[in-house]
Amino acid sequence: MGAGPPILVEGLVKLYGSTRAVDGLDLVVEKGSVVAVLGPNGAGKTTLIRILATLAKPTSGRALVAGIDVASHPAQVRRHIGIAGQSESIDEYLTGRQNLVMFGELSRLPRGEAKRRAAELLARFELSEAADRTTKTYSGGMRRKLDLAASLITQPEVLFLDEPTTGLDPRARMGMWQLIRELGEAGTTLLLTTQYLDEADQLAHNIAVVDHGQVIAWGTPDELKTQVGGAVLEVTLPEASDAEAAGRVLGRATSAAVTVDQRRHRLTLPATAETGLVTKVVRALDAGGVMVDDITVRRPALDDVFMTLTGRAAELGNEDAA
Repeated sequence: MGAGPPILVEGLVKLYGSTRAVDGLDLVVEKGSVVAVLGPNGAGKTTLIRILATLAKPTSGRALVAGIDVASHPAQVRRHIGIAGQSESIDEYLTGRQNLVMFGELSRLPRGEAKRRAAELLARFELSEAADRTTKTYSGGMRRKLDLAASLITQPEVLFLDEPTTGLDPRARMGMWQLIRELGEAGTTLLLTTQYLDEADQLAHNIAVVDHGQVIAWGTPDELKTQVGGAVLEVTLPEASDAEAAGRVLGRATSAAVTVDQRRHRLTLPATAETGLVTKVVRALDAGGVMVDDITVRRPALDDVFMTLTGRAAELGNEDAA
């Protein structure tokens, strides 16, 4: 690997027609760290990964991976990286073992070495028993594991994971989290995009919040949470349709900034905004005839950070082309 950080991005711009998918983005990822990129759909997360993995060319700016310019020397960059994208890259008519051997040979490993690495990865990902079945018989979690195994066939120094646990059931998701932790502990530099805020909280050393093609916040999960302030007062309503009305009621009754999340029928306020806030909230909602399921005071979470920074709740689903 070249001198400097494994990933260095300066003033990166990517245009699709008149759309600025990436708009002057800066990012530095240090060796051996796990960095999560958070952002709403269309924020530019997948475009960033595609550029760094040499799957798309930047319009302007500079991006270095393993000290190598991704635009000038893409073939050299590919020798240092692995990528597991949103779409599976495996061939469903080949067995798990055949898929991994194929990826190894495409990466210019000698056939014997490709077979050895395939067996090693199949064991590591608990796929040995299914190794000689065609992958069209695999469950979604098994296919995702195999896809990640394929990205590791050359033991890359830098690994890009685009929405690595989307579509997985809870048990498979926990298993994928453990694998990602082990890779980070072994010294692999990981950049992953995710819309699961708990995933970023659990896995990332640092988080980059991206919106409109720019990094709008950077820090550890705890550092980002401190931006929201102290404790948070959360009001949960029985119906989403009640959220706007409740927001208006609380806006008139308190001086606190009220954040409305209709999708989760939830309102949040900084709990330390004024004295006696909980009492004021309860009385105002009761006087306004607003039904409430729950009122709690809790520490800030990444959901609060995301909402504060982007003005939107985190949304599940795949990002579009931008």
